[in-house]
This record gives sequence, structure tokens and C-alpha cells, in this order.
Amino acid sequence: MIDATVAAAIRAAAEHLSATSDTARLDAEVLMAHALGVTRSQLLLGRMRDPAPEAFAALVERRALHEPVAYIIGQQEFFSLPFMVGPDVLIPRGDSEVLVDTALAVRPDARTVLDCGTGSGALLLATLVNLPGARGIGIDRSPAALAIAAANAEALGLADRAAMIAADWHAPGWSEALGGPFDLILANPPYVEDDAPLDASVRAFEPSGALFSGPHGLDDYRILVPQLPGLLAPGGAALVEIGYTQAEAVIAIGEACGLSARLHHDLAGRARVIAFSGTNIHEA
Repeated sequence: MIDATVAAAIRAAAEHLSATSDTARLDAEVLMAHALGVTRSQLLLGRMRDPAPEAFAALVERRALHEPVAYIIGQQEFFSLPFMVGPDVLIPRGDSEVLVDTALAVRPDARTVLDCGTGSGALLLATLVNLPGARGIGIDRSPAALAIAAANAEALGLADRAAMIAADWHAPGWSEALGGPFDLILANPPYVEDDAPLDASVRAFEPSGALFSGPHGLDDYRILVPQLPGLLAPGGAALVEIGYTQAEAVIAIGEACGLSARLHHDLAGRARVIAFSGTNIHEA
């Protein structure tokens, strides 16, 4: 499949991957840049006539078996920041940037931040980069995820402001050692229905414990959201990512425990984030 030059190898790889990926050409370019140890821009501007590296073929075959590009290269950009990722954490997605944007808008003065289910640390660390006076805690029940989050905090120069702690909101007393309350709480909990149709690259490779949450995808909201009032500082806000059909149900869970909400949409116009607070329900 791989020809002599980088350009020819990318063309062949894109054709090969077209049955697997809707972004076959982009995938091929990213994998080639990784194989060469350069950026995609450097690849396109100055390396297309170079000999194709032998390692490229194996990377393409991994992608042909539906493995996500982010796991193959070990990195994903989020909020214009590079994050190390691996099969122990979800791949940060652009839709989740709405949560960070919302957090920065509703509490630009926040000093304390809690990220529930931190995974790679993307939500917490992107928020802290933009709140230089704030400190934060990321919790996760996965030791492997916490190790990745801690490595990302170190790489981004945030290790002194971001602590990664093992905790599980399903366990009694899980929050007692966190030292709250918090001005901002961020959460992207599992919210996929157990039998939801998912792309093979998601269902076969991303961690199921961070994806699935019961037959309606609501089990974790029912456990976590009622605990938010006891974790919020006066005037604080809790930003919770949702599936686009779940807004009404999750808002109702919040209302039942004395919270109200403002609904925010992603760039595609889909319901994406609920900002819980103590005011009336609005929609933006």
C-alpha cells in the first residue's frame, strides 16, 4: 500500500481508510506527521517528497481496524492545548469546549474548581489555564486516568495548581477529603445509553466506564447532581455536560434537589451543557 514518497503514501492510505473513516485524508496526514515526528503543517509544507517512513504502514493498519487516531498518536488537542490520551481516558471532543467557555463566562473570578470524572484532565486544565488565580481538583475512580491527568498537568505547567485525587461519587463520603466548597464544578459524567448505537472506534476502544450510564444514560446524573448543592460555594456554578436529548430530564433532577439551570448549546445548536445554580431556569 505504501509507495516511495510521503505524498504517494498518504494518497494510498487515504484510499485504504475511506472504508473506515469519514476523514480518511486527514487521518492519513496526521498519522504521517506522527511517523515523521513533525507537525501536520510542516508535513504539508516541506516533507511531501520525502521517502515514506516504514512505520507509517503499521499506523494506517491500526486506524483501518477502527482505532482512534488520538490513541494511535497519543495526543488530542482541546481548547487549543495538547493533551496526552490513551485507552484509559475518553478522547476530549470539541463539543465539550462549550463547558469550558461557559465556566469561564459564568465565574471568571473563580478561585476553586472541582472536575468530577476528570479523565485526561482536559476540562479542569483548560479552565485553569484561563483562570490563573484559581486552583483545582480533578477526581476520577480510575488510577490510570489520574496518572494521565497528572502527566497533562505537569506538561502544561499546572502541577502546582491542579491536584488529581482518586474518588468515586457512588461511594459514601467520597467528597469529604476534597476540602470544598467550590466556586466552579465541572462534570462530564457517563451519559450514553447502554444499548446506544456507537461508532466502532468508540465502543471498541474508549473506556466503557466513562461512557455508559444505564438504559437511559441518566444513572450517574441521578447520583451526582443531588450532591452538587453540598459542594458549591455561595454564588457557585456547576457545569454539567449532557447528551443532546437529556436536557429536560437532567434539569428535572437538579430542580428536585433545589438547583435551577441555564441550558447552553454547542455550535451545532444541540443542547450540550447545563449550568446549575440557585436562580431561575433560562435558555441560551
